[in-house]
Amino acid sequence: MSPTRHLSIVYFFTGNIQGGLGPFLATWLAQTKAWTPERIGWINTLVGLAALLLNGPAGALVDRLKLPRLLLGLACAAIFGGTALLFLADGVPGVVAAHGTATLGGILVLPAATALTLGIVGRKAFPRQHGRNEAFNHAGILASALMIAGGSVLIGPDAALFVMAGMAVGAILATVTTPGDAWDAGRAQGEDEGEEDGKAGGAGRGGSGGGAGREEVSPLRAVLTDRRLLMLALVLALFSLGNGVMLSLIGQRVAAEGGSATAWTAGYVVAAQLTMIPVALWGGRLAERGGGKPLLVVACAALLARALLSAWIADPFWLVPVQVLDGLGSGLIGVAVPVVVANASAGTGRTQTALGTVYAMQGVGGQLSHAFGGTLAGWFGWSGAFLALAAPVGAALALALLLPAGAAVETEAEAEAEA
Repeated sequence: MSPTRHLSIVYFFTGNIQGGLGPFLATWLAQTKAWTPERIGWINTLVGLAALLLNGPAGALVDRLKLPRLLLGLACAAIFGGTALLFLADGVPGVVAAHGTATLGGILVLPAATALTLGIVGRKAFPRQHGRNEAFNHAGILASALMIAGGSVLIGPDAALFVMAGMAVGAILATVTTPGDAWDAGRAQGEDEGEEDGKAGGAGRGGSGGGAGREEVSPLRAVLTDRRLLMLALVLALFSLGNGVMLSLIGQRVAAEGGSATAWTAGYVVAAQLTMIPVALWGGRLAERGGGKPLLVVACAALLARALLSAWIADPFWLVPVQVLDGLGSGLIGVAVPVVVANASAGTGRTQTALGTVYAMQGVGGQLSHAFGGTLAGWFGWSGAFLALAAPVGAALALALLLPAGAAVETEAEAEAEA
């Protein structure tokens, strides 16, 4: 089996667990513990903000150790452990411990998996391969959601935890069987351009001219002063502020109205993931050819429409097609971000540090979203909360429209022009 096929399998199993315990934690707590939206929202926010500080260091750890398979396996083991601990949790301290353990694993999954992909295929082939990875990622989420939906009918909301634990075990097995000799540290850090360009006699990006400047860039400080990455991070923070809690609130509203929240949430995930699979493949090709701005604009517009529709549609059945917009928006964002960062940080040797830093800034919005949405749901009701979530998404859309053409993702033609 080729290394790229191994990558697809890895992404399949990490799909449902790369965010830790995910949206099913909220519905599980609402159904089995009768927790309120405010309580769930604040717990998610506090755990998420505590873990958020480790996003940058997690990426730096991947860059420094150059052991992405080992780190990815450990991350998945932490998610499995957190899921197991949740069965034993009794009260807030136990839930926080379990949630925190899984979340710590979740923040390491993305930079480790990205480094594994970059180290196998290189930067130029990364956009298309990442699109394939994301398609398998969403297929894994879809498969797990179907298992959760079926399992919840048989054993109740605990089915979600059993499925997540099983996916974590599958991810560990898929990671350790990926051939280690196919991975190269230089490619993983975006340092392959100089070698490939040198064959054409152009000294590449590592020679004199534009390339030398890239190699001198120091990771964390350069990320924070890079206008492209900062604009991207602000768009992502606003996007996540509106998006982070949306599915959780939809599930909690179903639970509050007496519906089977776990089964309906699984159905919403299925609708979104069925959309994300073709969107990821299309987005990878588009990012390879034309840059990331169109992806970001369409993603923000889709999420804005989803928030507005969720404010007025309460019937669980009619909310299923609304989640197609989630698939479109989240699918495009998932493809665009690592591609943007890989191009912007090429040659620095700190691609995963940059990715972790961008995810940390994005995560601020995502974690605040839980407290923001949960509190507003308690104050103004479900419709008021969804309308409030639409506001930051509208701001993200406006900012995405202001991004200079080609600033979000550097195309191959632009790279050659700079060299």
